[in-house]
Amino acid sequence: MQIHLQTQAVTQEIRDWILAQDAAGCIVEDMHASMLASGWDPGVARAVLAQTLQEPEAAEPAQPAAAPVPDPDLAGAPSVLQLPDRQVQVLFTLQQPRVVLFGGLLSDEECDALMALSLPRLARSETVQNDTGGSEVNAARTSDGMFFERGEAPLVQRIEQRIAALLRWPAERGEGLQVLRYRPGAEYRPHFDFFDPAHAGTAAVLRRGGQRVGTLVMYLNTPIRGGATTFPDFHLEVAPIKGHAVFFSYDRPHESTGTLHGGAPVTEGEKWVATKWLREGVFS
Repeated sequence: MQIHLQTQAVTQEIRDWILAQDAAGCIVEDMHASMLASGWDPGVARAVLAQTLQEPEAAEPAQPAAAPVPDPDLAGAPSVLQLPDRQVQVLFTLQQPRVVLFGGLLSDEECDALMALSLPRLARSETVQNDTGGSEVNAARTSDGMFFERGEAPLVQRIEQRIAALLRWPAERGEGLQVLRYRPGAEYRPHFDFFDPAHAGTAAVLRRGGQRVGTLVMYLNTPIRGGATTFPDFHLEVAPIKGHAVFFSYDRPHESTGTLHGGAPVTEGEKWVATKWLREGVFS
């Protein structure tokens, strides 16, 4: 039997492949990435995975309970938010997934200073190692990066306090700023930022402050071409504009939050970003 979604046919062979990958312990986002690499439409691939994994032999566990999340004060649909030290524009909002684009969160001078401060410490970016909770180089992420300790420098501390006011989330409940540089061709394939409870290493990661519940990506420069932050399931692309920042929250570690996202390849120039991840509790 074949089920047709949009223009792509779902054969029994692809269903059997999905079930075999699931039985082998492959996570959904990795299967989704493999399907994208084979030419599948992102939304169709996600629908096929959800449909197939709802079969009794591959039933998913119940969704975790919702947790409080960072939340900018957007009551009354303001176009500008007045923070203690800066005005920030609200350029667009999306309810599901919860995505907000802010304009002018950082000044040009702050962007330049943050890049200069991080440059000597850049190294190949790593991702969380699912089995142990440590970190490892991953082919899905081809940027260079570094982490600042929270409050490490006056500039870092000022930005963290601004973020805390913007998102109404205490600074101590955030990880240190991570600065990333993407050279031409570099990308970060679609992924979720929360820690998957099914992975053996997640318990060790959660001891440092609980789950991630929100992400703020700040653009430190404007690449010539490419480098958008993408939400493939919703066909949403956020252009990387210097000083702007995109925020998204996720109240549970589950794909139903709709926060699958990635960094599209940079095709000309470089892209620099600073990322702030927000945790449920105090991050240590």
